[in-house]
Amino acid sequence: MLAELLADTEELVRCESPSADAEAVARSADVVARIGARRLGVTPERLGSHLRWRLGAGPSRVLLLGHHDTVWPLGSLATHPYTVDGGIMRGPGCFDMKAGLALAFRVAAGRSGVTLLVTGDEELGSPGSRELIEEEARAADAVLVLEASAPGGALKTERKGVSRYDVEVTGRAAHAGLEPERGHNATVELAHQVLAVAALADPAHGTTVTPTLMSAGTATNTVPASGSVAVDVRVRTAAEQERVDVAMRALRPVVAGTSVDVRGGPNRPPLAASASAALFARAARIAAELGRPELRGVAVGGGSDGNLTAGVGTSTLDGLGAVGGGAHADDEHVLIGELVPRAALLSALLDELLAVPTNQAAPAGSRRP
Repeated sequence: MLAELLADTEELVRCESPSADAEAVARSADVVARIGARRLGVTPERLGSHLRWRLGAGPSRVLLLGHHDTVWPLGSLATHPYTVDGGIMRGPGCFDMKAGLALAFRVAAGRSGVTLLVTGDEELGSPGSRELIEEEARAADAVLVLEASAPGGALKTERKGVSRYDVEVTGRAAHAGLEPERGHNATVELAHQVLAVAALADPAHGTTVTPTLMSAGTATNTVPASGSVAVDVRVRTAAEQERVDVAMRALRPVVAGTSVDVRGGPNRPPLAASASAALFARAARIAAELGRPELRGVAVGGGSDGNLTAGVGTSTLDGLGAVGGGAHADDEHVLIGELVPRAALLSALLDELLAVPTNQAAPAGSRRP
């Protein structure tokens, strides 16, 4: 089993797939399709850069969810080559989340009632796959997300919701030395907006509102006529996501003669602990029965497609992929010794979920469509 997992992951990693490069993602989709067909014995449905396998003749019971795009630009293999040394796998995207795809193919093989969905735009916020993901989630009793684990192999039982905004300011240009008073300074207005936006954070409720990328002006001797700032919002509850959204859309200019336009909004709803509790309890019990160390569940700030599946009311457990660390970073790596135990946990969890009658498969507290 381990040799197959390593071979599949290497093939996936060696096909670079930065999300914003459509041609690269298309090439990666070809590789994913080829490996999946080899391991599952079934060719996938091709939906652009997304791939879907429906296994068995009966209705889908469990959705296995992953993505094949990465944050790494083309050429990253030259500086971060795929290697296996001392029990550690390295390479761009190995942890997030190509080793997770190899695991998904392994555990899905030979099972009926499973849908495996692998998307190609998760790192962009899933703009083209969201409807597909939500549709598949509504049809399933449970969703298992093969995203990389939290530190120490912990599962991700709670994820913050994500909102993204662009605050655009329009002013009026003027010569900064000769007649600055004739201008309406977009940079000064942006400064007011950045302070207003940052003040929307609420640490007591776990809400972060972070101004990030900002730009303004065209020349050092010109009053800026325009500018913009991007805003990243992370929330634990839908109520907080709504509160921040209302406040963002209520932003008004302070500097006379300027205007403010707010674009964007909620991108992913929160994955609440209640959406994962019953599935996590099953996984923790199975891990103990397999003689594994106590399985932990943690809350994380990053979003995933698991937020979307939980958002439609389907029980969702995230972080079931590779154990390692360094997602999106130079030290991205996978612990090879944890791949086979992870596959065993996933296989046992799948067996249990598929054995439960359909009307009992959704754990208590989940909402069925």
